[in-house]
Amino acid sequence: MKKLMTILFIGLISLSVNAQEKVAKIEFKETTIDYGTIEKGANGFRTFEFTNTGDAPLIISKVSSSCGCTVPKKPKDPIMPGETGEIEVKYDTNRVMPIRKTITVLSNADTPTVSLKIKGNVIDPSKTSVLTKKEKSVMEQ
Repeated sequence: MKKLMTILFIGLISLSVNAQEKVAKIEFKETTIDYGTIEKGANGFRTFEFTNTGDAPLIISKVSSSCGCTVPKKPKDPIMPGETGEIEVKYDTNRVMPIRKTITVLSNADTPTVSLKIKGNVIDPSKTSVLTKKEKSVMEQ
């Protein structure tokens, strides 16, 4: 009986070692997207492209944002080894302010959590700053 238990135990360990050899790996083309300076109401859609460089299907289980003004969308289907996928991000450009947001990606990859970043600045061209230099002084107008 002890020999049978030992053989079963060794068999289970060897199966788990073999099962762990195949793993998904996620590699992003870029982990930061810079919107630059954009106007209020401009197109807020951007895309993070990635590749599964592992040898197992990549399943993205959750994609979340640090703020409600940024809405990420994950792929529905598994990404097979060697294939590419996209995570779409939409930022609400009606908010006039600097953009500094983080998108967190959870998956079955060897690195299960990846942080992506978006940055930029949304301006309202209809409003001018009091600090901008005018061509004529108040007295000359």
